Amino acid sequence: MQTDKQLLKALLAMSAGLDPVRCAVVHPCEAGSLQGALEAGEAGLIIPVLIGPEARIRQVAAQIGADISSIELVTTPYSQAAAEVAVEMAVQGRVEALMKGSLHTDELMHAALSNRDFRTKRRMSHIFRFEVPLYEKPLLITDAALNIRPTLADKVDIVQNAIELARILGIQLPRVAILSAVETVNPAIPSTVDAAALCKMADRGQITDAVLDGPLAFDTAISGEAAAIKQITSSVAGVADILVVPDLESGNMLAKQLEYLAGGTASGVVMGGRVPVALTSRADGADARIASALLAQLIAHHHRQHRP
Repeated sequence: MQTDKQLLKALLAMSAGLDPVRCAVVHPCEAGSLQGALEAGEAGLIIPVLIGPEARIRQVAAQIGADISSIELVTTPYSQAAAEVAVEMAVQGRVEALMKGSLHTDELMHAALSNRDFRTKRRMSHIFRFEVPLYEKPLLITDAALNIRPTLADKVDIVQNAIELARILGIQLPRVAILSAVETVNPAIPSTVDAAALCKMADRGQITDAVLDGPLAFDTAISGEAAAIKQITSSVAGVADILVVPDLESGNMLAKQLEYLAGGTASGVVMGGRVPVALTSRADGADARIASALLAQLIAHHHRQHRP
C-alpha cells in the first residue's frame, strides 16, 4: 500500500513540463491554507497571489516561519471581499485559477455565482478525486460539495464536468456509474429515474466522451463480484472511474466515509466556471491542498486550448 506522500509524488508527476499558473488564494488566514498554497507554489504548480487582510496573513506566515516578502498580496478587509476580488481577477484574466483559503465554501462560491462573467454555459460543480487503498484506480466523485439537490438538467452538466476532468487526467473513455440505492428503475426513488434518463441522454449524444450506466448501487459500481452475484451485466459495474451521487448529502457522506473509514486521500476542484477552483475542506492538510492545486493547474492548461 502506498503512503500518502508516495501518492502525492505520483500525482505531481502529472504536471511535469507544465508551467505554474497564477492562482488567487482566497483568504489564507490560518496555517493549513497558507502552508498548502505556499507548498503548491514551491512544487511549481501555481504562482500564488494571496488575497485577504494583510496583517492576518503576515501574522500566519510568521507563525509557520514562511517568508512571503516576494509573493504578491492583495489587501481586502474581510473574507467576502477577498472572494469578490479573486473572482473579478479571474474574470479580468489576471489569474487562471482560484484556491479556497480559510473562508467558508459558500462565501467563495456565492461570489463566483454572483458574477455573470465568471459563469459559463455549463453549471458549476465540484469533483473529488480519491485514492482509496482497496480500489485499484483513482475515483472521481461528484457532486458532494456544491449542488445540494441537482435537477436532471443540472446532472447533465455535473456528469460532463466530471468526464472532462477524467479526460484531462488521462482517462480517454471514462466509465461513469450513476448511483442510487438499487439497480432497477423505480418511480418511488427519483434518483433511479434520473439515472436512466442520463444513460439514454448519453446514447443520444447529449452527454459525450464516456460510457454511462445506472442506476447502480455503490457495491455494484465498484465491485465486479457484487455485480456478478446480482447478475448485473454492465461495462461500468466494478470498474467505474466516476461515481455520480444523487445529491450533496449522500455524496458528502460517501466522500467522508472513504476518507475517514477507508483511508482514502482526496483532492477536489470546481469546474464549469471561467477558471477552476481548488476547493478543499478547512480540515484538510497541506497535501490535500497541493493535490487540489495540481488539478486546478491541469484544468487551467486545458482551458488555454479549450476555453470554457
